[in-house]
Amino acid sequence: MTISGLDHLVLTVRDIDRTVAFYRDVLGMTPRQFGAGRLALHFGRQKINLHLAGHEFEPKAASPLPGSADLCFLVDGTAATTQTVLTRAGIAIEEGPVPRTGAAGPVISLYLRDPDGNLVELAHPAGP
Repeated sequence: MTISGLDHLVLTVRDIDRTVAFYRDVLGMTPRQFGAGRLALHFGRQKINLHLAGHEFEPKAASPLPGSADLCFLVDGTAATTQTVLTRAGIAIEEGPVPRTGAAGPVISLYLRDPDGNLVELAHPAGP
């Protein structure tokens, strides 16, 4: 078996509308309904399925909890541009820009929190 990529992940959240607003308005993801009224946030060729805490879909993680994720997204452009966008949107940056090591090499990252307290890393490829 060879894993070729990530199709989706699931976030358990306290408030789906608030989560959608953050990921749509701040990070530019596209919300889409699927199935029987379920919601997902699409970006690139991936998506984040949303589960409302206490009303998760089966099967689910053994201990689904809002605010327990640590996510890293690749971002086009520069860390300086992203920092400006976040600052203008009133989003607190916890750390960064700082150099880190991504899956494909060096990145420059900014760290922030989503409405549930999940750590969100916005990583900008730093070259070869």
